[in-house]
Amino acid sequence: MKNSEKPQKRWKTYLFSALIAFVVSFGVINLNERLKEDPIAIQQVSGLKGQHVLYTADNEGNIKPLDFTKTTDKVLDAVVHIKSIKSSASGSAEQFEYRQLPDPFRDFFGDMFKRAPEGKIQPQPIYGTGSGVIIHDEGYIITNNHVIDNADEVEVTLYNNETYDATVIGTDPTTDLALLQIRADNLKTMAMVNSDDVEVGEWVLAVGNPMGLNSTVTAGIVSAKARNININKEKFAVESFIQTDAAINPGNSGGALVNLEGNLIGVNTAIASRTGTYNGYGFAVPSNIITKVVEDLLKYGKVQRGMLGVTIRTMDGTLAKEKNVEFSKGVWVENVGENSAADKAGIEPGDIILKVNDVMVNTSPRLQEIIASKRPGDTVKITVKRDGKEKIFKVVLENAKGTTDILKKERKEVLNLLGADFETIDKSIAKKLGIDGGVKVVRLYPGKIRKETQMREGFIITHIDGKKVTDIDDIAKLLEDKKGGVMLQGTYEKDPGKYYYAFGLDS
Repeated sequence: MKNSEKPQKRWKTYLFSALIAFVVSFGVINLNERLKEDPIAIQQVSGLKGQHVLYTADNEGNIKPLDFTKTTDKVLDAVVHIKSIKSSASGSAEQFEYRQLPDPFRDFFGDMFKRAPEGKIQPQPIYGTGSGVIIHDEGYIITNNHVIDNADEVEVTLYNNETYDATVIGTDPTTDLALLQIRADNLKTMAMVNSDDVEVGEWVLAVGNPMGLNSTVTAGIVSAKARNININKEKFAVESFIQTDAAINPGNSGGALVNLEGNLIGVNTAIASRTGTYNGYGFAVPSNIITKVVEDLLKYGKVQRGMLGVTIRTMDGTLAKEKNVEFSKGVWVENVGENSAADKAGIEPGDIILKVNDVMVNTSPRLQEIIASKRPGDTVKITVKRDGKEKIFKVVLENAKGTTDILKKERKEVLNLLGADFETIDKSIAKKLGIDGGVKVVRLYPGKIRKETQMREGFIITHIDGKKVTDIDDIAKLLEDKKGGVMLQGTYEKDPGKYYYAFGLDS
């Protein structure tokens, strides 16, 4: 009996399974038929606006939604992409210049004798990228000096992808700033604000071209002001950065740091990072320093730096104990240069600088920033604390040479095209080299000379196309209306001999 029950159970199981399969199959077939007649529609909502979840207050204290879109629309057209181009020889190729060598064959071959490289290889260009900000509708662009330093050519691309060759109007390595110019119409510009009015905690946007990603906008707040991170190694470097937590990466250098009104409060310059990419903090040169540098470059051709002539340290509790003085916020004067502006005014080592022109000075970078906004010959009122009492001194600022002179540079367009800063040499140097006079190339930046020759800084120009050169005016006069090839003849103070460099002025 038990054996006959097993086949019946199996038969019932098979029948039940077949029934389930039939129902499922019928359902699938029926569903497919319904899908053909009535396909599924994916609902899509258009025009849904982002919701404002943050609020801020304007200058009148009115509460309003925090919206970055209007600011972004206002500033994007004024921020540019900068490409610096430098030619570089590879392999065993040797860079060389035409040189008249002290060789017996020279008399036979004359000035055509040259030291030529063996195995010359076609130079391969090296490219660098950064950002810049259009600050005037005549095509003036501010950027970082390190973006264009050592480049042979500079190319600027606007937000609309139009590209232009840029001329370097001037540079200031002490603040890591450079001023460029392009020839273009209908440019959108960005206005600068008084960076002293910028407050810690206010919202800012960083705009630039990081990591090859053009026209990138990031948001953050001002984290601190008057920061010194010791990144600039120039002798008279000025560092008083605005610190922000808006994301800044390589390629952002020279780009804009703006407030919610879309005005420039600083130029993004550096990041604090162990990896080389964004790690939480970025640093921008404040707009007040930028304004001063631009004004000087346009008016004088070079930056006029007023100096106190002191060595300083920010006061803190540890320094107060070390010097055995009562702590007070300010800047400790460690040393005073002999016959410096501060020395002549009566400031002494051990003084604590409290104010400049009634503006509180709590840190060394802040003092540097204020003094850097002045020129030689300007008078500033310095309030110091000495032996527990406040004293006021009037200091007439001086330049690096210890005078109140404004050191101008000839600002001829042709000199900008050459891409060099020039200086007439002293008679003592001329006598030492056995020449009548000349003009030294003290600094090179992107331009004709760097692009088309192998000239080094320090070259002393004695002749142009065979005509004698004794001062900077001679260079401007000889080249102002020049077209075609130009031959420079001269020497180096540390490497005597005659050198020749040729380039063209057709464009």
